[in-house]
Amino acid sequence: MQVVDIGGVRIGNDLPLTVIAGPCQLEGLDHALNIAKQMAEICAEQGLGYVFKASFDKANRTSQSGQRGPGMEAGLAMLGEVKARLGLPVLTDVHQPDQCAPVAEVVDVLQIPAFLCRQTDLLVAAGKTGAAVNIKKGQFLAPWDMAHVTDKVAGTGNERILLTERGTSFGYNTLVTDMRGLPQMARAGHPVIMDATHAVQMPGGQGETSDGQREFAPALARAAVSLGIAGVFLETHPDPDAAPSDGPNMVALSDMARVIADLAAFDAVAKARPFRL
Repeated sequence: MQVVDIGGVRIGNDLPLTVIAGPCQLEGLDHALNIAKQMAEICAEQGLGYVFKASFDKANRTSQSGQRGPGMEAGLAMLGEVKARLGLPVLTDVHQPDQCAPVAEVVDVLQIPAFLCRQTDLLVAAGKTGAAVNIKKGQFLAPWDMAHVTDKVAGTGNERILLTERGTSFGYNTLVTDMRGLPQMARAGHPVIMDATHAVQMPGGQGETSDGQREFAPALARAAVSLGIAGVFLETHPDPDAAPSDGPNMVALSDMARVIADLAAFDAVAKARPFRL
């Protein structure tokens, strides 16, 4: 099993859980620092690694009218400040090959959105930066299909790969998570992450915006962590109902201490009694 070191946070399926958390999109430096600081303290109290995440551009919004974020230049400036002031590793999405190199100069992890996980030029460009690459499994792919995806990044000589489950398309405006996919993806040897908040998203569920069932995010996170995975991805916000994107599936920041404490307990049991296919 591979271990990926990200800014001093060691991520592996057999290691203590890592939490990747932050708002869906960047809304301002103070907003980002507030969330990052609180989440870092919560994770440190439980002995868990923490990576701050936020997007500078939400390029796959349901509607043209959806808010997309501050853009790459302003967004990278904010992420750089979070990293410098708090000493945290940071993660953000990339959508185009030419974004990868400049983004990797600032952030520790380049994230490939699920809809783009088969875009060869994007994967190769991300791999060539040498940064860690977190690839979200497409809603349209089987877990074992991700082996072809990881090969594109690994072919650049970069083995710093994370694989993230975020649900599979099921009918209309609904996703389903097949927990068998987590150990199936782990067979490839890369750290596996569970994105519990996007897995409860209801794409296009409100017509021009997505809906979600945030109350089920902690349940999916518990189920995934109990299998013994490397990390959990949770979007959080001080006031999810006022967030510019993905509010219905984000966990309130005030609830995160309890959620993370529960996940730490499940992780301890899982790592003491590992499950293997």
